[in-house]
Amino acid sequence: MTAVDERGMTKFFEEFEPPEGVKVELLRGEIVMMAAPDLVHNRIVEEVQDQIPRRRWERLQTTDVDIINEASEPVPDLVVIQRGVAPESGRLLPSQLITMVVEVVSKTSVDRDYGVKRSIYAAGEIPAYLIIDPIVAHCVLLTEPIGEGDEADYRAQRITKFGASLPLESLGIELDTTEFGTYQGVRPHRYP
Repeated sequence: MTAVDERGMTKFFEEFEPPEGVKVELLRGEIVMMAAPDLVHNRIVEEVQDQIPRRRWERLQTTDVDIINEASEPVPDLVVIQRGVAPESGRLLPSQLITMVVEVVSKTSVDRDYGVKRSIYAAGEIPAYLIIDPIVAHCVLLTEPIGEGDEADYRAQRITKFGASLPLESLGIELDTTEFGTYQGVRPHRYP
């Protein structure tokens, strides 16, 4: 068996055809496959998308993000970019064009959303990363990315419970979280 480095895994990932209905991401050289999301998850994404003004922002779902100097191609639940800055076509959206990414935590994505993706998005210098967590009914807004690679992180963190409004300064809006649903019967975790 031949060892494959991260660059080789990136090339393999470009040609990989996942089974229908499966979401696939490349996170620091590791291919991660997930089943289709829960209705609670999908409704939260729709609710967020509906609150972001379409005239100024493109709100893109299931878009692969290209992170410079990373063997990563995450697929956030929602990508927000200023209207008119994205290329006309292509599979990968350069991270430097992105204003905000949104991940809605699923029952199996807790560690990825709060851990490796936090570091990957910070390494990509994405100004705002919003984690919406229907397990513990709160949002975590991360801003001010700093650092490179595995050491990258966000300096600022704001936690908002579901039901309160969350200022998204980078978008110039207040996000209403009152309609966000929660998962039933899922054990809480210890992330913020």
